[in-house]
Amino acid sequence: MAEWLDQHVPFPHVGTDATHAGQAPEQWKSYAVVPPISLATTFKQGSPGEHYGFEYSRSGNPTRNCLEECIAALDGGTDGFTFSSGLGCTLTLIHLLKQGDHVICMDDVYGGTNRYLTKVASNFGVEVEMVDCAEAKNVANAMKPNTKMVWIETPTNPLLKLVDIEAVSKVVKEQCKSTDCLIVVDNTFLTSYFQRPLSLGADITMYSLTKYMNGHSDVVMGACVTSNKAVAERLRFLQNAIGSVPSPFDSYLVNRGLKTLHVRMKEHMKNGMEVAQALLKNPRVEKVIHPGLPSHPQHELAKRQTRGHSGMITFFLKGGLEESKKFLKSLKIFTLAESLGGYESLAELPSIMTHASVPPEQRAVLGISDNLIRLSVGIEDSDDLIADIEQALEKAVKV
Repeated sequence: MAEWLDQHVPFPHVGTDATHAGQAPEQWKSYAVVPPISLATTFKQGSPGEHYGFEYSRSGNPTRNCLEECIAALDGGTDGFTFSSGLGCTLTLIHLLKQGDHVICMDDVYGGTNRYLTKVASNFGVEVEMVDCAEAKNVANAMKPNTKMVWIETPTNPLLKLVDIEAVSKVVKEQCKSTDCLIVVDNTFLTSYFQRPLSLGADITMYSLTKYMNGHSDVVMGACVTSNKAVAERLRFLQNAIGSVPSPFDSYLVNRGLKTLHVRMKEHMKNGMEVAQALLKNPRVEKVIHPGLPSHPQHELAKRQTRGHSGMITFFLKGGLEESKKFLKSLKIFTLAESLGGYESLAELPSIMTHASVPPEQRAVLGISDNLIRLSVGIEDSDDLIADIEQALEKAVKV
């Protein structure tokens, strides 16, 4: 595991793009180095129907535009779009489809994605099929003539399963009878610092910017990036037509958060791997899931497809619901809370928190049990985080 950490090589220019892409002072009359917050809802036009680049803030905002350009650059894409939440982004992407279209979705995904696709989108005529996309052959077997979207989350939430983006993309392109079957990859857990799905064959990368990309647990926002100009044109129309756009102030905050993305992610990776190693040695722990561990069944894929891993860890403690509750209540530095990706460390119980909306029978099949704990390891001192986990485990689990 230490070897993988030592061999970590980030994508070129990440820190530079995060600092400068979309931020040129020359775009402002004031030559401000930090993009100003434009709170205007409407903009003066030179003559009826002829504006100077902006007409109404839902359709485009100077502060938001800076953020979208920066996000696109970080992903190696051409066009970026931001939304009022990750699910707002998901909603807009599903509007690329029509009634009768078939969607293949990774079976282990964020609970909100599962809920929206299976309980909302399916009610409006979109055919949703949950498939274990960790095996590309399963995607091939699920493809239909009306398959128009393959939704991948990798690593998955909360079981940290990996999907071979390149292999799935190849299968979809080979089997799809038309050219309009889109591959969407939820890259929230890794960010563009560790993984770039567009370079592996995906059509769209999507994010909950609420998490690592913003990194400070103070903004709810979503985004997607593409290099497909036809898709970008449709998304620009839908972003305006549906109207699920973020505020200028929130755009400013995420833009600011991105400036430290490359610095934060290195620390998340280091701390996450050290915590995972400590959990492996703890007799009160049944199993640890972390793609950086050689014990992870897709460790080799992780080394090939990604440049590292974030602070996300899943582990099974020895016990059941009562032991899990006692462990979580005994933590002192980790905060018992949903969400992830902030500078602070969080812990949660997916079975009754983030994934409670997933039907019990589906949770059972996936392995989301009452002794499964999800950690979002922050950037505090790793020794303190390990000590906190160990004292909480000692209180909760009898050896």
